[in-house]
Amino acid sequence: MNFLESIFHRLSQTPERPVLREVREGAFVTVTCGELLAQIRAARAFVAGSGLKRGDRCGLLAHNGIRWAAVDLALMAEGVIVVPLYARQAPGEIAGMLRDCGAVMVICGDWSLRDELSRQWPDGPPMHIFFEVFRADPGQATEAPRTLAAGDLVTIIYTSGTSGEPKGVMLAVENLDHMVPCTGARLDLLMEGRGGPDQIFHYLPFCFAGSWILLLTALSRDSLLTMSTDLNQLAEEMKLAAPNYFLNVPALLERVRKGVEGKIAQRGGMAQRIFNKGRAAWLRRLDSPSQALDGLWLSLAESKVFPKIREQLGPNLKALICGSAPLARETQLFFQMIGIPVLQVYGLTETTAICTMDHPREVTAGCVGPAIPGVEMKLGDGDEILVRGLNLFAGYWNRPEATTKAFLDGWFRTGDQGAVGPDGNWRIVGRVKNLIVLSSGHNVAPEPIEEKLAQLLPGAQQVVVMGNGRSFLTALVTGAVSQEQAGRAVETVNAGMPHYKCLRGFHLHAEPLTIESGLLTANGKLRRDAIADYFRDSVEELYRTQKASA
Repeated sequence: MNFLESIFHRLSQTPERPVLREVREGAFVTVTCGELLAQIRAARAFVAGSGLKRGDRCGLLAHNGIRWAAVDLALMAEGVIVVPLYARQAPGEIAGMLRDCGAVMVICGDWSLRDELSRQWPDGPPMHIFFEVFRADPGQATEAPRTLAAGDLVTIIYTSGTSGEPKGVMLAVENLDHMVPCTGARLDLLMEGRGGPDQIFHYLPFCFAGSWILLLTALSRDSLLTMSTDLNQLAEEMKLAAPNYFLNVPALLERVRKGVEGKIAQRGGMAQRIFNKGRAAWLRRLDSPSQALDGLWLSLAESKVFPKIREQLGPNLKALICGSAPLARETQLFFQMIGIPVLQVYGLTETTAICTMDHPREVTAGCVGPAIPGVEMKLGDGDEILVRGLNLFAGYWNRPEATTKAFLDGWFRTGDQGAVGPDGNWRIVGRVKNLIVLSSGHNVAPEPIEEKLAQLLPGAQQVVVMGNGRSFLTALVTGAVSQEQAGRAVETVNAGMPHYKCLRGFHLHAEPLTIESGLLTANGKLRRDAIADYFRDSVEELYRTQKASA
């Protein structure tokens, strides 16, 4: 059976088992496997009656939910290629993607999403909403999906477009046939010895490759996936779901860490003293000589403070999973210290979301784990990570030149700089295309500097290091940061740095960069070219000022 047939088979074998649920106003809305199959049958009846044919492209524009999953599975079961879209993205960008892939229909979650897209694209294809899809009469619709060949496309997922136009990544049945069992096997290791279904919490949009893989993996195993419906209530929803694990982006985990540390600092007293002394003792145990009272402070922290933090974050948490960007080592160590390992995952949409995964029992902070089975990785020129394996995409939709350029002798060029240890454990350094080349000829990866500066500035929303073609580096810092705070942080970062990696100035901007402003991608990554253009005048003034004072 392929991945899709396996999902349908599992759903049909346990019709009474709860499989998906949404958090709505502090309560659960749940569907069983049988109820999900009924929704899929209704959606398939609508698809069949709408004129959509095998191989047609259909946009799916909606927020996460049970119906999103049902429509996605229904379209794939009918052989239609799904084009998932980010509901928060600008309607003009969404319309551009749909034009690019030649979508013949768009299914939207509600009226507002459909109307916004219609205004932007008045001559677009038919646009329907979930209400229309699920009122269709399923009749005698078959439950089994149509037969799909290994090379048949199931989705086109558009890249985030950190520079240039987004490109449609084509993923085929064979990619999912390889990836879903790989992720399932790693979760088996994590959940080893536990009875009952996996309890999973999920808040990241299903239109992103890694998020979608988690959905398919959950549906392929004995799991109950709880979906967040209100990011403003994320902490409350997470407590209600009481998950065993959930997928994260680094920004959230770093925000959680800073929030915990801030609350402990506000509380003060003995609790703060035990936490600070216990943390220092725990960190020294990793790579420094211990001090006389380390054992005492660590024992107090591990009995009085760390368990309370862990309980607040989730009494059933076995691990957190993190992807999309490298996680700060300090943050990963924080969670490890309180007894919640963070398992990192590395990959791109073009690699069906995953190349490496941490082994649950062999986590090295700052690394992203070894390559998964069936995937080869090596370093190319400039320490660029090259990948080969069954996880590689079928190419970019309607962009043969870009597809050819993305490969080197059969190896996919990730564009990421990396390093690998003798044990095969990988570390991500930065993006090759983000590399700053100073006028002195020195090459500087901005990401490590940005990470260090952000860690020293709790009020910072984003940090962007600049200086390509210049004689020195500067930084843009957004958020609630004062000149004095930024100045002290820059001095700390510069200490011990080679001269060419030192920051000679910074520009503060109170408002954070946003997706809506076009300065962040759909999944929150920096659009560096757009940022440089937007802040051009401020940056030029910063360099003039610094040169004059040199």
